[in-house]
Amino acid sequence: MIGVGKIKQYSNVLEKPLSKGKQEVSLSAFAFLFSELVQYNQTQVDNIAELERRLEDAGYAVGARVLELLCHRDKGNRRETRLLGILSFVHSTVWKVLFGKVADSLEKGTEHEDEYMISEKELLVNRFISIPKDMGTFNCGAFVAGIVRGVLDSAGFPSVVTAHFVPMEGQQRPRTTILIKFAEEVLRREARLG
Repeated sequence: MIGVGKIKQYSNVLEKPLSKGKQEVSLSAFAFLFSELVQYNQTQVDNIAELERRLEDAGYAVGARVLELLCHRDKGNRRETRLLGILSFVHSTVWKVLFGKVADSLEKGTEHEDEYMISEKELLVNRFISIPKDMGTFNCGAFVAGIVRGVLDSAGFPSVVTAHFVPMEGQQRPRTTILIKFAEEVLRREARLG
């Protein structure tokens, strides 16, 4: 029983193995990098719609990689095949990995069968953003909408995903709603799987 209960002593701090840590990024580092992403793209476009599209495209690449990582790490390379399963996966697992908590709400649209909404009271990408008056309705949530679209498209659920501000009574800042409108083929497949 030699060595049982003994902790290995390292003579040099450089010999110690690195711990995995919490796998988190500093909020200030993220805010700085995201600010630079927005500012760079702002210099490349002429209008707000184009800026939001570029942010969404950047988010799409992130979303595709996040799905690949999470399916490999947590699901043994399996992915969701049902509509409610993938929505729940995005609402809980993906959101928790990206933002440290589950999204505030996931709702089905009341007017259209193919619409779902993920709402967040204070979306991280909008938290430190002050929008100039000349930019009006600019929403940095387009980046998160791109992430959601990247996850859904890569999982085989083509959709149009947009970010919208929704005013809330008694609150200074509006909440952000990510609106997901699935392609007709997704609804037909879901009806077949019944």
